[in-house]
Amino acid sequence: MTAQIQFSRGIPEEEVPDVRVTRGKSGESGTATFYFENPKILAPDYNEDITGCYLIDEEGEIVTREVKAKFINGQASGVEAVVIMESLEEWDRFMRFMERYAEANGLGFTSTQK
Repeated sequence: MTAQIQFSRGIPEEEVPDVRVTRGKSGESGTATFYFENPKILAPDYNEDITGCYLIDEEGEIVTREVKAKFINGQASGVEAVVIMESLEEWDRFMRFMERYAEANGLGFTSTQK
């Protein structure tokens, strides 16, 4: 199975997000913020509701309900989803998903650490 992100179960999102990941000082927790600009789920002819953000791969799924739409001049223009990792196991699982998702979508990684 190819790693994918869904906002409505069973319907893969085609828009590749900008992803920002931060890690706690202890290394055991972190936050990932996904920003989708003009995702398919917001298209005017699309009739599905956003029920969450599902990160799906061969290991299963990571689910977050922290999903917000961004509006400009009354029109939905983007979606932000936040995944919170509260343990080293959750962090490691998230990173395995991201490696698979990056490979499937031709993404790279840029560190801001010096």
